[in-house]
Amino acid sequence: MTAATQPAQSATQTATRIARQIATEIGASPAQVDAAAGLLDGGATVPFVARYRKEVTGGLDDTQLRLLAERLSYLREMEARRAAILGSIRDQGKLTDDLARRIAGAGTKAALEDMYLPFKPKRRTKAMIARENGLEPLLRAIQSDPSRDPATLAPAYVTGAIETPKAVLEGARDILVEELSEDARLLGSLRDFMRREAFISARVVAGKEEAGAKFSDYFDHREAWSGIPGHRALAILRAAKEEVVTIDISPDPDTGAARAERIVAQALGTIGQGPGADWLRGVAGWCWRVRLSNTMYIDLLTDLRARAHAEAITVFARNLRDLLLAAPAGPRATLGLDPGIRTGCKIAVVDPTGKLLDTATIYPFQPKNDLRGSEATLLALIARNGVDLIAIGNGTASRESERLVGDVLKRLPKGVKVPTKVIVSEAGASVYSASELAAKEFPGLDVSLRGAVSIARRLQDPLAELVKVPAGSIGVGQYQHDVDQRQLAKSLEAVVEDAVNAVGVDLNTASVPLLAHVAGLGPSLAQAIVAHRDQAGAFRSRAALKKVAGLGPRAFQQCAGFLRIRDGDEPLDASSVHPEAYGVARRIVSACGRDLRAVMGDAGALKDLRAEDFVTGDFGLPTVRDILSELEKPGRDPRPGFVTASFADGIEDIKDLRPGMSLEGTVTNVAAFGAFVDIGVHQDGLVHVSQLADRFVKDPHEVVKAGDVVRVRVTEVDVPRKRIGLTMRKDNADSPREAAPRKDGAPKAPHAAQAAPKGASGQGAFGSALADALRKR
Repeated sequence: MTAATQPAQSATQTATRIARQIATEIGASPAQVDAAAGLLDGGATVPFVARYRKEVTGGLDDTQLRLLAERLSYLREMEARRAAILGSIRDQGKLTDDLARRIAGAGTKAALEDMYLPFKPKRRTKAMIARENGLEPLLRAIQSDPSRDPATLAPAYVTGAIETPKAVLEGARDILVEELSEDARLLGSLRDFMRREAFISARVVAGKEEAGAKFSDYFDHREAWSGIPGHRALAILRAAKEEVVTIDISPDPDTGAARAERIVAQALGTIGQGPGADWLRGVAGWCWRVRLSNTMYIDLLTDLRARAHAEAITVFARNLRDLLLAAPAGPRATLGLDPGIRTGCKIAVVDPTGKLLDTATIYPFQPKNDLRGSEATLLALIARNGVDLIAIGNGTASRESERLVGDVLKRLPKGVKVPTKVIVSEAGASVYSASELAAKEFPGLDVSLRGAVSIARRLQDPLAELVKVPAGSIGVGQYQHDVDQRQLAKSLEAVVEDAVNAVGVDLNTASVPLLAHVAGLGPSLAQAIVAHRDQAGAFRSRAALKKVAGLGPRAFQQCAGFLRIRDGDEPLDASSVHPEAYGVARRIVSACGRDLRAVMGDAGALKDLRAEDFVTGDFGLPTVRDILSELEKPGRDPRPGFVTASFADGIEDIKDLRPGMSLEGTVTNVAAFGAFVDIGVHQDGLVHVSQLADRFVKDPHEVVKAGDVVRVRVTEVDVPRKRIGLTMRKDNADSPREAAPRKDGAPKAPHAAQAAPKGASGQGAFGSALADALRKR
């Protein structure tokens, strides 16, 4: 049986091939991939598999599992497409052994579609018409004897439908161009050539210089397609979308175009010399210029967009994870202040559990200037509610509001504990306040006051509050509205899910949005859990979850380990030990000869135990080690300790900055080119990647992450253009101009970076910054 007639590969063979490929990509074995795929196919969630099935998967972590799941979906879709293409060509009676082998060996969807092009049903083309008019024999005659002159052959093919020798040769050309355009090997060669040699160029559209001034760095820009960073590609793509520039992707015009034409001509085989050979080479060049160069442009533009989107989504996801896992201030009475000038400052006080206690609106600024009344209101709220923390939104008038709060705190009576004031990012607070969820939580509360509640709660527990805001509204990414929204949403949902399950959720206090992200649950089951809790009272054990309507055994298995019950009937319910492993935990405790509650949290009682002694057929060494670790520190929070940045007094506006100033600030965003830092002047300064450390830094995430408190020094200030250059270096390289050459040979860093406006969602914060921060990098 030949390759062309034998049936498609068996499901087992296909699965084996996929497992091998994924194993290579994620640094695992095919057996690990098979095991993980089986669990995911069976309905298991990534957090559950990563945490509670380490023996089965060989310890694959959540990052590997996410990539595995993504690639598994892609490769299975590709295998289904491969089978469909083979079936279609076989049904047409055109499947040869060589073609079948090449289709079987295609490694990407693009390669598969290249091979299918000649067999794909298509509308009527010029080449089809030329064939119908009997011109294919003319083309074959020219190819078989290139020494002959096509002009002498053409008259014999003139018919009523084709009246001139010129038209006859054009028809033969159309046939050859279509064949070349559907040659999978040629398309692959050209694509490889273009990926190596192509340049991307941008030129300003005449008359758009003023309107598109923010894209001025790309008015006459050219660089290698293969090396352009994603953030710069996104800037050019947006400029093109706004019709400020035109884009071209092509090889070097002096030498590259000729090389591309030669590659096309080589697809014709050895054609020798003569008039016919010259004609064939001319058609090859014409095919490149008219058809294939455009095909390559579209392919490379698509690839570039996908690559840039992937980089931007990765940046967004990493920053979101850092923000979600930022240090919580904890259960402390908190006053949230949403700054405002004309409409006043909105205030909400919440108790340690986040319950709303009090609200007010003060008008300390223009036009009312009720400073005395505002101070009195703040003093009363602090005293009446035992406020321990004051969260001040970082929007307009945030520093003025912080100064007001500082003055109020100085007037507190002696002996009264002075609350800690903290500037808090308010990104997304307005989105939450106007949401259906906020309306349900606070049906009688003014929308603006709901924002103050959110600001207070996100200081207490950033994760619990930020899950209520659509991830795209939190504002920790670049060009977030330009990228593939479906892929962005999928990636961010995975980040939120992993963050929530890494921390764990208090079953008796968690909101519906927080519970919805617990492995195995979702919005409907989360709602059912809260409804049951409201009706029956607090859960006394994890096992009581089984009484929730609609929550079956599989959902319980997936979610139970990530839910915590403090002071319940079962001590282990406060830990991350899964109920299925309680027996192993009790054996460990028995070996200590003490009560379970006494052992939990006592590392000394467990130090002499060997994990190997408690391994069973069902629970291997990784699980036993996890149980021992959890018994030492039950329900431990993986997030860091709570610290805050102290903004310098008197430094409230960009005009107050001077080169050389040493300031404390909070990292708000991290991009491939550096980190944005809030230093309390309403615009974030940029620490370029070359200024992050006294060593070469390839990836800024090696040094900082969103939420970090850092010490920076001002290097440059451009007030008219609102640009702030910062450095974290300690080697006296005060500006990028003085920085040592980079080890990779890249240019030195540019001058002061564009500041990021407060509240930017990644559009202004990154888009406007790129024009200067990345120039000639």
